[in-house]
Amino acid sequence: MAIEPITVSQKPTRVRYVVLGLTVLVYLITYMDRGIISSAAPAIQKEFGFSLITMGWILGLFQWAYAIFQIPGGWLGDRFGPRRTLAGIVVWWSVFTAATAMVWSAPSMAVTRFLFGAGEAGAFPNATRSLSRWMLPSERGFAQGLTHAGARLGGALTPLIAVGLILAYGWRAPFLIFSAIGVVWSLVWYFYYRDTPEEHPGVNEAERALIQDGLGSVRNVAKVSPPWGLILRSPQMWLLCAMYACYAFDFGVLLAWFPKYLTSERGFSMQQMGIYASLPLLAGVVGGIAGGTISDRIVSLTGNLKLARRIIAVGGFILAALLIPIAVLAPNPVTSVALFCVAVFGLELTVGISWAVTLDIGDEFAGSVSALMNTGGNLAGAFATTLTGYVVTLYGWTFAFYILAALSAVAAVLFLSIDASRKLVPSPQPRAS
Repeated sequence: MAIEPITVSQKPTRVRYVVLGLTVLVYLITYMDRGIISSAAPAIQKEFGFSLITMGWILGLFQWAYAIFQIPGGWLGDRFGPRRTLAGIVVWWSVFTAATAMVWSAPSMAVTRFLFGAGEAGAFPNATRSLSRWMLPSERGFAQGLTHAGARLGGALTPLIAVGLILAYGWRAPFLIFSAIGVVWSLVWYFYYRDTPEEHPGVNEAERALIQDGLGSVRNVAKVSPPWGLILRSPQMWLLCAMYACYAFDFGVLLAWFPKYLTSERGFSMQQMGIYASLPLLAGVVGGIAGGTISDRIVSLTGNLKLARRIIAVGGFILAALLIPIAVLAPNPVTSVALFCVAVFGLELTVGISWAVTLDIGDEFAGSVSALMNTGGNLAGAFATTLTGYVVTLYGWTFAFYILAALSAVAAVLFLSIDASRKLVPSPQPRAS
């Protein structure tokens, strides 16, 4: 018996876009909170006398915790729903953002940053999960591009804001101020967001029908255990993890070490660094939005999801692979930053698409699928952040950036084998009536 599509005469509400806006904000907050320490690193090193290698371990411990707790964080969202889970973990990491201002030694800072990373680990999987039953398939590339552009905007704004606060009030001030922003967001999220459109009092029948027609009927997926056997046996899942590991290695180095590179290798002052360190991340904001938007447009025009996700991501990785070596070899510091901007634009063309693929192939288990992908990425990011301190000390900055270019090329090859149109867990067939 065929099921007639739901039709309603009233104009749909736009609650899903408010949900998207709140999700963009939490992405922005995550990168503001994690980025403060990179801007504060010169002042922290001066106060405590930390070497580059010690700073590498402090920065890396955040990444190791972030990687280790990805899957537990994603599982919590799939099990209990992103409303409660995301509100709780943002409060957790906000507490440890503030606690960073109270450290007194390398071990105390290392422990604090590890616990901070454990909290932030659940952010992206649960934010992705929060959109899985709200955004239409034709909006997913744009939504993921926008959320990750929010993250990059947070990263871009952080040097500007943090350096100003550090110069005026000392390096501890931005950690205390930024932590309060996370707590406020958690309260707003908990009282506004609902795990499904059916539960939200602000969603009218027209928007509910629009979402249901696009995604299918929503069941109480918060209580469905992810089919880990199917997910872990999928070659596509491991290709996705490997590709994202290459991306995360590159971006982890740029986020954690680029401010230090500008001051120690390119001769920028703290004030100049606050401006120039922001520019590549601002280029990344444009790249993140452009990648997802163009990909969704190709889906609308061709109906070919595999092509739409693949062509933009591969092109972005190739652009980064070509531009990073040119940027690091440029003799003029300002020209180098400009070239890094183009390279990061290319790199960020890929990120919204990668997370859209977790929605495409993960469906209602997008929290667990994205957590697994992000685990692979952040294990690579943790290794990158720690390793770079040694690489720069032994071989210099140029060699460190050559590694990023090589991994961008590898990621382009890997994405050629990813098919966003193939779900990891087949949808159950409706019973005959």
